[in-house]
Parts: sequence; C-alpha cells; structure tokens
Amino acid sequence: MSTMFSWREVTPAPGEPVAPDERLPWGRTVGIGAQHVVAMFGATFVFPLVMGLDPNLAIMFSGICTILFLLVTSNKVPSYLGTSASFVASVAAIRAHSNGDSAYVTGSILVAGLVLGAVGILVHFAGTGMIHKILPPAVTGAVVMLIGFNLAPVVAGIYWPQDQWVALLTALVMVCAAVLLPGFWSRIAVLIALVFGYLLSWLADVLFGQITSCGGTGCTPAPHDRVSWTGVKAADWIGLPSGKLPDGVSVVHGPSFSLTFILLVLPGVIALIAENTGHVKAVAAMTRTDLDPYMGKALAADGFATALSSAFGGSPTTTYAENIGVMGATKVYSTAAYYVAAVVAILLGLCPKFGAVVSATPGGVLGGITVILYGMIGLVGAKIWVENGVDFGDPVNLVGLAGGIIAGIGGVTLKITDNFELGGIALGTIMVIVFYHLVNGRGSAGSGQVTAALSTPVDDPDAPTPGHRADPRQE
Repeated sequence: MSTMFSWREVTPAPGEPVAPDERLPWGRTVGIGAQHVVAMFGATFVFPLVMGLDPNLAIMFSGICTILFLLVTSNKVPSYLGTSASFVASVAAIRAHSNGDSAYVTGSILVAGLVLGAVGILVHFAGTGMIHKILPPAVTGAVVMLIGFNLAPVVAGIYWPQDQWVALLTALVMVCAAVLLPGFWSRIAVLIALVFGYLLSWLADVLFGQITSCGGTGCTPAPHDRVSWTGVKAADWIGLPSGKLPDGVSVVHGPSFSLTFILLVLPGVIALIAENTGHVKAVAAMTRTDLDPYMGKALAADGFATALSSAFGGSPTTTYAENIGVMGATKVYSTAAYYVAAVVAILLGLCPKFGAVVSATPGGVLGGITVILYGMIGLVGAKIWVENGVDFGDPVNLVGLAGGIIAGIGGVTLKITDNFELGGIALGTIMVIVFYHLVNGRGSAGSGQVTAALSTPVDDPDAPTPGHRADPRQE
C-alpha cells in the first residue's frame, strides 16, 4: 500500500502530461483537485434531487466511493465517482407505485450495484469479450436511449410546470454554456445553469412575488415562493447528513427490497457497463497506457461503491466524463488530485447548511436542467451507434431493436400475475436483448427486403434487387 501513495513530484513544462503515479507540488495539486470538485458538482447534486434522495449524503459518498475506486484499481485509473443518472428513470417508475419509497429505491439500486460488481469480477477473470457478445453496441445503445427518453414525462409533468419561464431560460443558459464557453467553463455548464436559475428564481420572487403552480399528477396549484430558505436557516453548519426526505424516510436509512422494483433498476447496469468501459478506454487513450487489465476492477469498484452508498441511503455512483474532460484540458492525470477532490467532497457532505441550500433548488431550475440532461442521456445511445458503425440497413438492428425501444420509452406493461408485472425500462430492455439475439445471424436469403427498401434512398444505384440481401454479410 505504501507505494500506491508515493507519487513522484514533478514540475512539467507547459503541455507536458503528469502521469497517474506523479503529482504536481501539493499547492497546485490541491488546485487541480478543486477543479475536479467543481466539474462534478452540478450533476452530483442535481441527480439526487430528482431521485428524491439527499444531495449532502450523495456528495459525501461520492468522495468515499472515489477513494474506494482508486484503491481497488491500484491508482491506475484516475477517475471521480459522482452520482449516476442511469437509474433516474427507474427511480421515477418505483416512486410511481403506491409503496415505492426511498428505502425501496436504495434497496433496488444496492442489488444493481452488487450485480455490476459481480460483472466486474467476471470480466476481470474472463476478459471483456463476454460483454461485447452479450451487449454489442447495437443493444447497449438501444438500452441507454430508452433509459434517457423514458424520462421525458418526468420533465414535462413534474419540473417544467412549476415555473416554465425559469425552466426555459435555465435550459437556454445551459445549452449556451456547454457549447459556446471555452475549455473548463463548458465542462461546468450544469453548475452554471444551476446558479443562474437559482438567482433568476430569487429575482423573480423579488420583482413579481409568489408564483401559483405545482408539479406532479393530481397536485393542486398554490401560491409559494420560488426560493424558500426555511430549511437553510434551520440547518447546522457542521454535522452528519440527517433529517427526513420528501417522502418521510430518514436521510440515512437502510434498504428495503422488492423483486418488481429490482427488475426496474437492473437495466441501469447495462448503461453503467457502457459508461465505465467507455471512460476507462478514454483514460487509457489519454495516458497512453493499457488499462484493459483494470477494466474488470473498474466495473467491480463502481458496482460495490454503488452498493456501499445505497446501503446507507446514498445515491448510485459512476465515473464522470466531466472529470475526464478536466484531465484532457490540464493533462494532469495524477490520482493524487482525485484524492484531494474526494476529501473536499467528504467535507462538503459534512456541512448540512450547504446541502440545505442545494435542496432548496427551485423546481423550475431543475426543469430547465433536466430537459437537457435527460435528452443527452438518450442521445448517448445514438452516439454509441454512430461511433460503432451500427448499420440500420440490417434488419437485425432495425427490427430487432425497434419494439424494445418503443416499449421502454412508452411505458408499455406486461402483467405476469395479479401482483407482478414488467413495464417500461425493464420490459423494453428484455425485449431489446431477447429480440436482437433471437434474430442475429439467423436471417435467411431474401429476408430483410422491406427494411432494406426503407433504409435505401430511391435513387441509390446500389439498392438491392428483389430476392437479394442488402448486405451479403447478413447471410
């Protein structure tokens, strides 16, 4: 263990990288660590809020889980573990049930974390080939897409109606910040939008007074301040996360388990596998090192970190692209900076007043942020297809994935018994995997003519003639 924490101090020339086992002088290392905290801050707080969990507990466990991740990967994979968005849609589905409280949410995610940990162990010993066989890019992209787009009704029905104009302006600022601002500033677009929306809501209260609105099915609009700091005034400056969540469950609580709810969250594991493998490959490319031997450890570390956090009522975790972006901009890959970021996050988690400020984020602000974030999650699925050259002229991909995507996004249900049904993301994921593998490699000569015709321009001289496959590789 001693060698893991023996970073070699370097003073690199401009543009020269700092390796994971190196570090800048401690003063500059602390500065880089602070950048990582700012980079992960927005999403790490927003996602617990929309899942009905405590942001203070989430940021504290993000620090603890980052340290666990670095230890398991022997400081070879510099990464920060923030709150995962992969379970947001599943959590919304759980809370739609009459008994779907926070204990069932965290219990279901805990099981998903253990499953991801088991997958990581299997990958470590069997290699990454098994992942690509079961979850090829066509399938992974479809599952990620249906997870993201399944969340559209959450934005439309809960957050956006609370303050539509604040939501619209917050979304506008987030888009502009993410695309138009340079370097580091574009990577903290969520935080910039969060601060802007917060200030805009406060200003609207001053200028226009209370707003009459509400969000959620069956709610009754009532006058209220957009920004209420009643909880902030009552919160202590220093202490462990405590109190009650919106559904009355304690902030720190033990898990409860339901097979129905567990099946709802398991598709999120597929998204986490795709996310983690992509991030490890990105880090490997940046550091010019072979990290394939650590792929299984990274998956296992994230899975068990999610289980640990959920066991105490915390949020699920994942490696963050925002922090990988910071590394790309600074060329500082030192894991020492991540330990600094983790310690800062733990200290922030021990400030209840800070968490109360975040918990008071107006609903309209969350509407503006989530309308962009949820769309981005869905489009990541399309990004996986494009980057891996998934061919939708092939009926295996076009037809094999179509039904599951619509079932997942549209919330289609399949009633198994009076007390058990599959629906939404769970049913959609099962359909995607089963349908795809059912037809993959089993097409006969002359099949797929309709899909080939639909996907080929009318004036394409290479269009297949009747009785021939669009691509001979499909035989």
